[in-house]
Amino acid sequence: MTDLFDEDLFQKGLMQRKATLGAEYVEASLDAADDFNRPFQEAMTAWCWGFGWGDEAIPPKTRSLMNLAMLGALGKMHEWELHCHGALNNGCTTEEIRAAVHAVAIYCGVPQGVECFRAARKVLTERGLL
Repeated sequence: MTDLFDEDLFQKGLMQRKATLGAEYVEASLDAADDFNRPFQEAMTAWCWGFGWGDEAIPPKTRSLMNLAMLGALGKMHEWELHCHGALNNGCTTEEIRAAVHAVAIYCGVPQGVECFRAARKVLTERGLL
């Protein structure tokens, strides 16, 4: 099998991933990787964060709000909570996060909006914003 690893894209992704999710979280994820999931961690860092977040077409703050809406729509609440922290790290305000949750509730249903508000309250309380 051909080695598809792109070191430049990985490094670009690693910088963006750490900027959004925090270096401590990212380093812990990579340190915990083993032979089974390390290729996924590396590919996800390169593809999602290097390719997906690596251009300047959309600012990180906007990408974070998009992520909250999409993750909320999918009901991926563990990732939603993680990306709520990331949204705050990328400069999103409490009001902008609230607006993203409103969009989830309108387009995906009130129960999913309730789940997002529950996760947002937890994150915002942890960060001393509520």
